[in-house]
Amino acid sequence: MKPNVLIIHPCDNVAVALRPLAAGETALADMGRTFAVVEDVSASHKIALRDIAAEAEIIKYGETVAVSTRAITQGQWVHTHNLEAGRWKR
Repeated sequence: MKPNVLIIHPCDNVAVALRPLAAGETALADMGRTFAVVEDVSASHKIALRDIAAEAEIIKYGETVAVSTRAITQGQWVHTHNLEAGRWKR
């Protein structure tokens, strides 16, 4: 089975969906890392690699790209409904 998510940097807490992912399927990253997809994720969107607490940093490219606005569970879609850009955070 080919990987269907891409982990860009080893410090990232999100991966990128390489194709649309459906709730209930298995996400497979390089080196055989797997986890359950808990909700549908569009291609090129972020998916949580592990549980992320509310107000925690979203790390992609090894850098903070946003802050979570609520708790996010592993395998959940990470997008504008549960994050905000840290520099514009209210």
